[in-house]
Amino acid sequence: MHIVFFGDQHLESLGGAQVSMRLQRRFLERAGHTVTAVAPRMHASRGSSDAGYLDLPSIPITLDREYSMSWPGRRTDRYLDRALASRPPVDLVHVQADFWGAFIGHRFAHRHGIPVVHTMHNRVDVGMAAVTPLHRQVLAVLNLWRRRAMRGIGRPVSGSDGWAFLRGIAQVANAVTAPSGHFARRLEQHDVFGDVDVIWNGIDDDLLASVLAAREERGDRRPRFVWLGRMSPEKRLLPFLEAVVESQVDADIEVIGGGGQLRAAEKIARRHDGIRFAGRLPYAETLARIAAADAVVQTSIGFETQGMTPFEAATLGTPTIVSDPDIAAELRGGLWAVSDGSVAALAATLKQAASDLSAGSAPTPDPEVAAAFRQSSRTAAMIEIYERVLRAG
Repeated sequence: MHIVFFGDQHLESLGGAQVSMRLQRRFLERAGHTVTAVAPRMHASRGSSDAGYLDLPSIPITLDREYSMSWPGRRTDRYLDRALASRPPVDLVHVQADFWGAFIGHRFAHRHGIPVVHTMHNRVDVGMAAVTPLHRQVLAVLNLWRRRAMRGIGRPVSGSDGWAFLRGIAQVANAVTAPSGHFARRLEQHDVFGDVDVIWNGIDDDLLASVLAAREERGDRRPRFVWLGRMSPEKRLLPFLEAVVESQVDADIEVIGGGGQLRAAEKIARRHDGIRFAGRLPYAETLARIAAADAVVQTSIGFETQGMTPFEAATLGTPTIVSDPDIAAELRGGLWAVSDGSVAALAATLKQAASDLSAGSAPTPDPEVAAAFRQSSRTAAMIEIYERVLRAG
């Protein structure tokens, strides 16, 4: 098969969806398929070129030029059609985008009569509410843009909230997948799609084996907790650090990642002697830090469509302190669940986890979750969906 991915951001840019798409591509190609990844051209340097990337004309949208956008319209359509004409015939479109990438991908599939699998990575309503107080107005504008960009594709979909937006871009797909059971249920409950397939984002089998082989024994030291992610409000880094200070937990805390809240985080961290900021790290090094930790701390609530970090931790044998009850249910064990979203509850759970670790009574991740999170199994499951869609014509 020749599968064309469509993303909102270039696969070499930072982000969980981009990491997942790079991994999917590698394992699909390992299985004998061809993958072309269509996304806006990056304006920051990304190193060597890759023939599997088809970069669309774009404009940068962030000051660091890491992220960009391509305008969905006839000019982009013509550019894309010309570029793909020199590649093998496309069998299937896999949209893994929520905004301009989704519009461009569905427009391409509609023009050429190609079936579409659409993976939902983003809970748009929660994401917008986390980054702007004007989220209702922004969602109304996004729905207007969606109706204009996808005019003539499928039936008109009214509404101005996040679910209407997702409903509008998913309704012409032949299959919709979600990276977790809890997100799939919400998509079905809000009539985004009738029957959503659950395909977790996975972890590289080879990298997993390498990290596990290099893992060292804990030894005689105080517990080591690691928090990782984007330093933005929806990830709740600052409440986590406040909980560390309130608990005065006897543990070493490592924070991996970057973002706009770094300065505020560093200010809070001065009130506890065990907090260290590692900055942004390569993916392999991040996994090694998770494997070396005694517990991973997950703090966002209601925002994640999957929450990769706790699953990566489970696969590496590291338990997680989990704030989101949906993620806790999907992990099926190997965790300390935080009772509510307060700093006090998180502080109490940190102390309990440190106590359990010191006593040698920490919970153990579910081995079935670890096995099911390997990318080889995720790719096999996705190929089954591709073949089902193609058989249906």
